[in-house]
Amino acid sequence: MTVTYTARVANARFCGFSKLLLAWKGSIYKVLYKEFLAFFAMYTAISITYRFLLVDDQKRYFERLSIYCNNYASLIPMSFVLGFYVTLIVNRWWNQYTSIPLPDRIMCTLSGGVQGGDERGRLLRRTLMRYTSLSAILILRSVSTAVFKRFPTMDHVVEAGFMTREERKKFESLHSRYNKYWVPCVWFINLAAVARCEGRVKDDNTYKLLIEELNDFRGKCSMLFHYDMISVPLVYTQVVTLAVYSFFLVCLIGCQFLDPSQGHPGHDLDLYVPVFTLLQFFFYAGWLKVAEQLINPFGEDDDDFETNWLIDRNFQVSMMAVDEMYGDLPMMERDRYWNDSNPRPPYTAATLFVLRKPSFQGSTFDMAIPKEEMNFQPLEEIAENLEESVKRNGNLALFNRLLSSAPSPTGFMGGALRRTSAQLQRLTRPLSPDPSFSDEEAEREESMRRSEGKVGSTPSVLGLDTTQSTICSCGGLINTHPPLSVVEFNKQEHEEEREQSCFKNNEEENKGAMISEKESLVPKIPPPTLQTSTGRNQQRQHQPPTTDPQSLLALDQGMPHLSTSGPNNCSVPDFFSFQLINDQAEVMTPNAKAESGVSLLSLQSLEVLAISDDFERADGGRLKMITLNI
Repeated sequence: MTVTYTARVANARFCGFSKLLLAWKGSIYKVLYKEFLAFFAMYTAISITYRFLLVDDQKRYFERLSIYCNNYASLIPMSFVLGFYVTLIVNRWWNQYTSIPLPDRIMCTLSGGVQGGDERGRLLRRTLMRYTSLSAILILRSVSTAVFKRFPTMDHVVEAGFMTREERKKFESLHSRYNKYWVPCVWFINLAAVARCEGRVKDDNTYKLLIEELNDFRGKCSMLFHYDMISVPLVYTQVVTLAVYSFFLVCLIGCQFLDPSQGHPGHDLDLYVPVFTLLQFFFYAGWLKVAEQLINPFGEDDDDFETNWLIDRNFQVSMMAVDEMYGDLPMMERDRYWNDSNPRPPYTAATLFVLRKPSFQGSTFDMAIPKEEMNFQPLEEIAENLEESVKRNGNLALFNRLLSSAPSPTGFMGGALRRTSAQLQRLTRPLSPDPSFSDEEAEREESMRRSEGKVGSTPSVLGLDTTQSTICSCGGLINTHPPLSVVEFNKQEHEEEREQSCFKNNEEENKGAMISEKESLVPKIPPPTLQTSTGRNQQRQHQPPTTDPQSLLALDQGMPHLSTSGPNNCSVPDFFSFQLINDQAEVMTPNAKAESGVSLLSLQSLEVLAISDDFERADGGRLKMITLNI
C-alpha cells in the first residue's frame, strides 16, 4: 500500500520531518541500502589494498592515479543531469495518476438520467455501470502487474462477475490484434441508445450527457494505455544511469585518503572513513532511485498506485449509486437554523480560538488617512482652477463661464435653441455698460424674433460629439440673427493696446479669402460706429428713452450687448455667437458653415488653440479668428 504520512506533517513543528527519518517502509534506506553497502565495501577494499598490499612504487603510482581521478570527476554534471530527469519523472508520475478512470461522474449521471424503478430500469443501470468497470479492469490488467496477477486470464474476469459468458463469447469473436479494452464502451453506447428509444432516458440532453461522460472515461483509459506504451526515451535513462555509476566508480579511486607524509595537496589528513563521499553517494544514488521507483507507478513498490484497491472501491460504490440509492431520498426537514438570520455553527473547545481571530475585510480595511485629506473639495474651486488655464484675456474667461452654464448639446430638442439664446443674452446683459437695455426690452426682442421665425429648430446636421472646436471672429455687428453660427465682435478704440498684448501674426495672409467668404455669407449692412465704452455711454445719455419695439430692435442692432474693459482685455466684443465643427484639426474662417445651420448650445470647457492675425475688412474694421477646443 502507498505510504501515507500526510497527517504527521499537517502542522509545521520543530524538527517535524525528523520523525519521518525513522520510517522504514517506502524510505530511501530500504531502497538504497544494498547499493550503499556495495559501494562502501568496494571503497574499503581499495583502501586496504593501497595501505597494506602495495609496495612503495605501486603506492606512488596509485597516488598519482587518485589525484588525476579526483581532478576530472567534477566534469560529470551530476546535478544538471539528475535534476531534469527526476523533474520529468515526477510530472509523468502524477499525470498517470490523474489518468486513472474513475466511475463517479458516470454513476451520478446514470442514477439521475436512466429512469425506471422496475426490474428493467434496474437492469439497464447496473449493466451500463458494469460495462464501465469492465473497461477499466481490461486496461488496468494491461498496464499494472498487480492487477494482472489478480486477473491473469479472461476466465478470472468472468468468474469475478465483471463479464458474463455470453459477453465473453462476443468479446473473443472480435478478432483484432490490438488491445480491446474499448469494446465495453461500445456496448455502453449501444445499450444507452436502446434506453433512449424505450423512453428510459427522458430527453436528448440527458442522452448527450451520458455519451460525453463515457467518452471522458474512455479517454482516460486510452491515456493509461499510451503512458504504458510511450515511456521516457531510453537514451535519457541510459545517460543518467551511466553518469551516476561512472561518477561513483571514479570516486572509488579519486576520493581515497592518501599518505599525508608524501605532501600531496589536499591530503593532509587520513580519516580512513570517507564521510562526505558516502553522503554524496547517498544523495545522488538516492535521487536516481527516486526516478527508478516513479517511472512506472503501476508496479508493486511501496509507493506505487494501489490499483487493486481502486478496482474494489470503484465497483462497489458505482453499483450502490445506480441500484440501492436510485430514488433514495431522505425526508426534507427544516434545518436547525430555519429561523436564524445569522446562523453560526458551534465550535468545540479545541477550535474556540478561531472566534478570536478578526474576519478579513480587505487589504485596505485598516489603512489610515489624515483627517485633513478626507474632506471633499467644493466643485466651485475645481471649476475656478479650470478657468485659470484659459484666462489669457478677459473674454475667454467670460466665454468659459457662459458656455459651461448651458445645457448639454445631446439633450436639446426643438425649443432648446431658443431657450439657450435667451439665457445667453440674459447672462451677457448685466455686463453691458448700457443701463438703458433692460430685461423688458430683451423679452420684446425675443418675442419679435419668434414671430418673425428668426430662431429655428435644432439642425438635423448637429453632431453629438462631446469634443469639438469653436471658431470665433472679431468684427462688426450683424443685424440679421443667424442661428448662433457666427461670432463677431466690434472693434474698440484700444486696438493698439490689444495688438501689443495678443498674439501677432501676418495680417496680410489670407485676407482676400476672408473678405470674400465673409461678404458671401454676411448680409451687407453698414457697420456700427466704433466707440469706446465711455463714448457710447455719453452718447446714450443724450438719447431719449423709447418703448417702440422697432426702435428697440434698431437700437439693439446699433449698440453693443457686451462690453468689457480692463487692462487685461485683448478685445472688446459687441456681440458673440459660436459654431461647432466635428474636426478639431479643421480651421475655418467665420461664417464658413453659416448656411448649414449648425449651432451650439452648451460647451463644457473651452481652450484656446490658436489666435490668427486680424484682417482688415472692406469697411475699415478688423477681423480676428480664434480657434477654440471644447
